[in-house]
Amino acid sequence: MYYRISGPGLPDWRKECIFGVMTDSTPAGRALDALGIPYRMFRHSLPPESLERAARERGQTAEQVVRSILFRSGEKEFILVLIAGASQISWQRLRAHLGISRLRLASESEVREVTGCLIGAVSPLGLPNPLRLLADESVFRQEEISMGSGERGAAVILKSADLRKALGRVETGPFAV
Repeated sequence: MYYRISGPGLPDWRKECIFGVMTDSTPAGRALDALGIPYRMFRHSLPPESLERAARERGQTAEQVVRSILFRSGEKEFILVLIAGASQISWQRLRAHLGISRLRLASESEVREVTGCLIGAVSPLGLPNPLRLLADESVFRQEEISMGSGERGAAVILKSADLRKALGRVETGPFAV
C-alpha cells in the first residue's frame, strides 16, 4: 500500500537522486510493497537539515525518527545499526555485542557503495546486498516510526511492529548511551 504526501510545486532538483530520475517508488517502498506491509511515503519540500526538523515536518516527535548508521568492523565488513531519535550509540556496548575491539563509522563513499544511498537517506529496507542489522531497543518503543527510504528527502512512515516484521532477522539490544 502506498500513499504519496508532498507539497505543491516541487523544485526540479528534487527529481534527481543517485538512482537517476526520482519516481514514487523508493528502495524501502519497493521492499515494503513486496512484503505486503502498509506504509506512507512522506516527501520533504527540502531535505531536512536536522532530526528535529524532519520529525516536525512529518508530524512526529524526534523519538519516532529512526536513523540508520553504517559501521565498518573490518576488511569490507559492514554493520547497519538502527537507533531512534537523538540517542547516541554506545561504541563500548556495540563492540561488546559484536565481540570486536575495533570499529569505525563508514565513510561517505563507503555508505554510498554499500547501501546505494546518500548519508541521510539510508534505509535497512531495499539494500542492494544483505547486511548484518542491529537495532537499539528504542526503535520499537513508539507505535509509529519513520525512517529513510533510500532516497534523499523522502521517508517511509509505518508501525514499528511492521518494521520488525519487514526486517526479519534483526539483532536487538541496548546499544544507546
